[in-house]
This record gives sequence, structure tokens and C-alpha cells, in this order.
Amino acid sequence: MSLTIRLTGTGGAQLVPVFGCDCRACRRARADDAHRRRPCSAAVKFNNAVTLLDAGLPDLLERWPAGSFQQFLLTHYHMDHVQGLFPLRWGVGEPIAVYGPPDEQGCDDLFRHPGLLDFSHTVEPFVMFELQGLRVTPLPLNHSKLTFGSLLESAHSRVAWLSDTAALPEKTLKFLLNNRPQLIIIDCSHEPRPQPPRNHCDLNTVRAINQVIGCPRVILTHISHQFDAWMMENSLPAGFEAGFDGMEIVLD
Repeated sequence: MSLTIRLTGTGGAQLVPVFGCDCRACRRARADDAHRRRPCSAAVKFNNAVTLLDAGLPDLLERWPAGSFQQFLLTHYHMDHVQGLFPLRWGVGEPIAVYGPPDEQGCDDLFRHPGLLDFSHTVEPFVMFELQGLRVTPLPLNHSKLTFGSLLESAHSRVAWLSDTAALPEKTLKFLLNNRPQLIIIDCSHEPRPQPPRNHCDLNTVRAINQVIGCPRVILTHISHQFDAWMMENSLPAGFEAGFDGMEIVLD
């Protein structure tokens, strides 16, 4: 049974193109929709069930009508990762499970007025749970709000989703070293920088992470327009590739 991950958004909160920006990457994205980057998110399909990884797409209601997915798995409650939930909560029908970190604040009034969203499914770091047979292990990340990535496992596949983060906590790095994934999808907002960024990874940081883990395939997401412009003139290391909106990865 295959595990399929479709990247529905590979940008940060700025998106690409950036409002008012006339850089090469933004001009290219305006001219060709294939280079646009929407809020970082994905759809995970396994065992005929669909899990939406984050909910930052403003047009989430149009993309995912009632009955087309089973639950949300949130990394954190920053607006660019949950804004699609605000209109959805006022829908009608059965409750929709939302799995996420135990952040008491959430985002705005989502917890006070959840509508049909069920936020009772809080997850704990390194405590595995299952979603329709898919094993999910929450992984603490380094971000300005409580954030968990995930190790997603089927019988034959293992994928690490690591966004948003600036490097990795030591316990998460050790866990991934001991449970080495076949694929890492990771926050890489920035081109190589002399000093590591504080809230997101640059390419140097991601390379250092994978020197420890040794994953054969690394897909970059949460990409900024500056990093896109850098990649227009520079190549990525072997085994690294830039994700794009609509990219689909199938693991047997």
C-alpha cells in the first residue's frame, strides 16, 4: 500500500510572488503560475484516507470539499498555517478532527469558537499515534511558536515532515538518526547565509542536519523569493531538490 504526499503549498507567509517585489523570482512567478508558492502545506494519502498537513491555503474550502479528507494534522498555530480553518469551521456536517500541539493560545478565536472543528486531539512529543493505519510520531521543532513536525510511517515507508523550524532540537535529531527516514521534507526558507537564521532554516543549516541523518532524498519547502532567486543562479547539492506547489511523491 503506497504512501502519497502532495505538496499543496511550498512558500512562507510572504508567498511567491511577494507583494510589491520586482526581483527575478517574483517576476517569473507572475509570468508563470508553476513558480508561484502558496502557504506551506501538504495532503497525505494512505489507506484511502487523506490527512491535510496544515491549513494555510485561503482557498482550502474550494480545494477540499466535504468528505474529501478525514482530518487535519497541524504543525503549529501561526496564521499562515491555519487561516483556511476560519471559514471552514462555520460549515455544517460531522465534526472534523484537528490534531496538533498542545498550544493553549491557538490562533485568534479558533478555540473559543471551533464550530465543527474538534481540537481535542492534542499530540505529545515522540508519542506515536495512528491515522487510518498511518503511524505518526510528533517531533519537536525550533520555532517562535510551539511547533511539531512528524515522522510518517507505513509498513515500508518513512517520511519526516520538518516545518517550520530553525535547525532541529537535539532530541529530534537523535530520534531521526535512530529512525532514519527515506525522505525528509524540510523548511528551507533561505539561501546560504553567513549566520544561521533565527526562525527558519537556510541551506547551510539543512545540509548540516542531513550530514548527521544521512537521508538519501531531501525536499525543501517553505521557500522564500530570495532563495528562489538564488536557485535561479546556483545548483542544489546532490540529493536535494526544491519542492514546488503540486509536487507529488509516491512511496511504496
